[in-house]
Amino acid sequence: MEMKIENMSFEEAVSKLEEIVKELENENISLESSMEKFELGVKLSSSCLKKLKEAEKKIEELTKSKDGKLITKELHLEEK
Repeated sequence: MEMKIENMSFEEAVSKLEEIVKELENENISLESSMEKFELGVKLSSSCLKKLKEAEKKIEELTKSKDGKLITKELHLEEK
């Protein structure tokens, strides 16, 4: 049984998207299957975008000063 998209972590959704891209690049896939995978990919992409926006909002909330003003801080993300 597959996990529902809304219950997937960001990382799980991205991994599934990568898997779908590889499958769609396969020339031996039927049109019907391609369309189903494309539809799932769009849903996963929307879910990832929503999670990114939620994370951005949380970061903004965490960087507000005591008087409610937004403090701009450079965010350093480590590359893996």
